[in-house]
Amino acid sequence: MISKATFFQMALSFPGADQKPHFDRTGFKVTGKRMFATYLEKDHTCNIFLSPEEQKEFCSLDSDHIYPVPNKWGERGATTFELSFLEKEILQEALLSAYEAVVGKN
Repeated sequence: MISKATFFQMALSFPGADQKPHFDRTGFKVTGKRMFATYLEKDHTCNIFLSPEEQKEFCSLDSDHIYPVPNKWGERGATTFELSFLEKEILQEALLSAYEAVVGKN
């Protein structure tokens, strides 16, 4: 299980990462750039903004707890991760991939 505090620490560990309110969520973005993840406290889930190809790879690891967001964002790669059921290493890999896509390292 990944706690809220651990998730926030992981998301904010990247250079230039910042947290801001985003509707009913907490958003994580790179200063001056777009968001790479959000956290929803009531469900203890996060959405991570991956490419559709990366989304397929992560969903194949645990489709019960990692799945596309059920809307247009999900079709573009937005992926829900249920933090109560996941290993830290999987989440770190997904966050890094989303962060690097925002800063242009992919």
